[in-house]
Amino acid sequence: MSNEAPRPKKLLEQVRDTMRLRHYSYRTEVSYIDWIRRYILFHNKRHPRDMGVVEIEAFLTHLAVDGKVAASTQNQAFSAVLFLYRSVLEIKFEQPIQALRARESRYLPTVLTPEEVRTVIEQLGGVYQLVVQLLYGSGLRLREALNLRVKDVDFGQRQLGIRDAKGRESRVTMLPDRLTQALQVHLQAMRHQHQQDLTHGYGTVYLPYALERKYPRAEREWGWQFVFPSERLSRDPRSGVTRRHHLHESGLQRAIKQAARQAKITKRVSCHTFRHSFATHLLQNGYDIRTVQELLGHKDVKTTMIYTHVLNRGGRGVRSPLDG
Repeated sequence: MSNEAPRPKKLLEQVRDTMRLRHYSYRTEVSYIDWIRRYILFHNKRHPRDMGVVEIEAFLTHLAVDGKVAASTQNQAFSAVLFLYRSVLEIKFEQPIQALRARESRYLPTVLTPEEVRTVIEQLGGVYQLVVQLLYGSGLRLREALNLRVKDVDFGQRQLGIRDAKGRESRVTMLPDRLTQALQVHLQAMRHQHQQDLTHGYGTVYLPYALERKYPRAEREWGWQFVFPSERLSRDPRSGVTRRHHLHESGLQRAIKQAARQAKITKRVSCHTFRHSFATHLLQNGYDIRTVQELLGHKDVKTTMIYTHVLNRGGRGVRSPLDG
């Protein structure tokens, strides 16, 4: 046996360990580590312990002035650096951090008409069409749809359980009647695929919050499998286990752009456009703002109010003088 002391962990390794201990998502982990690395490089690789409020303000101001980043991007960088100091280095600052903040963009979301939605969906096929139908029919965010587990789909109640969504909130939204049969057929095929994976020695799925240790058999159970699993097995970047994750979002994003071009839609169409359209069309159909807020999972009704501005823009709320 070697008597050598274990090598002290590097700073970014400490950040990674702390984030995993607190059950941050892998996506957030990658993003925070990237911002912390950029913060250190910006200050010529000085150790964060030797820096403080002045250096944080300089970095954030650089992002706003030189990088011209969006306010949300600057906020994410700020959160990453604060996490480093507060949660990893356990350093708290008494004085406030007052960097020049990036201007928040004030834009109205792109919304398709019901006819445009149908036209784009018709250009899609297979599992991508089913996912987009859920984005529009249930008002889901892209990652909410891809993170759906089999147990979250309640055919009896015609509803979907959205777990650990943005802000680690959970909610319930509707499952469109028109998708029931197609989704059942899809799940039958996916269950057959899962059985084949089990036969070949695979069949496990990633479980959040270390549930695989609490429920050792759950990772192989059908109910925990993703509704939209990837076509291929892949190596989990955290555990190193080869398993089947959910569909990658980039494939769907490319498919939607291609479908919009084929449908000759000149608007900028993304995955989130269908969620925007879901909310706007519900309001157009007479549903109240609080109901739409609950279905979307917005904490503040002010966030949902943006769709009332979409309803009133153009010729919807004001009659043009040209029309007499």
